[in-house]
Amino acid sequence: MKKVFAILCIIGIAYPYYYIFKFIETNNWEWSTSLFFEQINQNYAMSILNADLTIAATSFFIFLIYRFRVKAISKNQFIKYLVSLFIVGFSLALPLYLYDNYEKNN
Repeated sequence: MKKVFAILCIIGIAYPYYYIFKFIETNNWEWSTSLFFEQINQNYAMSILNADLTIAATSFFIFLIYRFRVKAISKNQFIKYLVSLFIVGFSLALPLYLYDNYEKNN
């Protein structure tokens, strides 16, 4: 199972960044924050995905704070998960957390 989580970490970096690359390419190699947020909420389908991901990432963030406060994860682990959540996204942060905390029950 750890191999699956490791593969998901790699995909969790590559897949979102592929689309960021495509967004920048489509906009003449220029980043536009206003255009990004305009397009991300352009229709109800995108708004559904945006809301779902926002709630999932926020829940994970609160969970990390809780785990840190009860000393279930170290300060370095907490920082690692926060950086992965806010620099890459939930697509890396969750598989990384699962990879680090997976234990075989066999």
